[in-house]
Amino acid sequence: MLGIYIHIPFCRQKCYYCDFYKTLELNLTGAFIKALNNEIRLRSNYLIDNEIKTIYFGGGTPSVLDNRQIIEIVKFLKKNFTVSENAEITLEANPDDLDTKYLNGLRNAGINRLSIGVQSLQERHLRHMNRRHNVKQAVDSVANAAAAGFTNISIDLIYGLPGLTRQQWKSDLNQVFKWPAVHLSAYHITYHKGTVFHDRLINGNLRELSEDESLNQFEILMEETDKAGFEHYEISNFAKNGMYSVHNKSYWTGKEYLGLGPSAHSYNGKSRRWNIGNLEKYIKSVENNKPFSGSEQLGLNDKYNEYILTNLRTKWGVSADIIEKEYGKNNLKYFVGAAEKYISLKKMEKLDDIYLLSREGLFTSDDIIAGLMII
Repeated sequence: MLGIYIHIPFCRQKCYYCDFYKTLELNLTGAFIKALNNEIRLRSNYLIDNEIKTIYFGGGTPSVLDNRQIIEIVKFLKKNFTVSENAEITLEANPDDLDTKYLNGLRNAGINRLSIGVQSLQERHLRHMNRRHNVKQAVDSVANAAAAGFTNISIDLIYGLPGLTRQQWKSDLNQVFKWPAVHLSAYHITYHKGTVFHDRLINGNLRELSEDESLNQFEILMEETDKAGFEHYEISNFAKNGMYSVHNKSYWTGKEYLGLGPSAHSYNGKSRRWNIGNLEKYIKSVENNKPFSGSEQLGLNDKYNEYILTNLRTKWGVSADIIEKEYGKNNLKYFVGAAEKYISLKKMEKLDDIYLLSREGLFTSDDIIAGLMII
């Protein structure tokens, strides 16, 4: 199952927590799409003789593009790749972009899954993050999406925000559970270097929640999603009625994917490729047939590390049998030895040949994964 990721780098304003590559230069959308179509043509042989099952528009804010532009991109993808008739095609969107006219246009463009960046249902926290929508627009966007015929709706929320209380977090979750959404992505705030939040934290103008409070909010997340019938299938992702993000599940389980646009990454099982993270340089390089990406060949240990990094995050876990077959007996021996420590601490569990994070292990997943990787 192969996928295509398209990085749309445009935003109307920058959120204070986000470290993804983005630009406010909306006047460059036309030049970007021209360059993107050229890259699609150039990369048409990257995923050879395989049907594309997922297309994912990420960003940035993909919903800054108009329907005509999205239709153009989808058509050009289908011209250059074999796209499955029932492919999952996701578009990340800001709530204030999702009016009825725009949503109907998305449906006509072939978009069949929406990932709506709600982030919070507290006005204070939306302002603090410099989000450009308000709570009413968030509520209306989901109602509008359902009315337009979207049945595969995912909501993004952020917890651990400075000043966010348990009561507010619980309220946000329970309001989302009343909506016609079948998927939830919930992320703890991260203070990435280069963001406004990071600068404010360093300067003492922002106070980080305590680790205990963050863990409590993660516990609330797991408890409330379980009660609402959402399956916890990846550390930060929850699905109702098996409505996983097919695109992201493919990524977490090691399937190949092609990344298009500035800063996008690609993986074909043997090597990794990444595009330059600068829109103007990307456009000029593609136009002039100059290199616009870097790459690296993956050795056996690199592939093993990739497998641990992605698969252990999921409910499907890591298979000892796969490690031995794909990455060798030495790597299996290393993994089993390293995993025993976490099993004894009750942070991992072993079911037959499958190794999983325990509920307790989910709280310290990054440290566990790092401890299982080969440096």
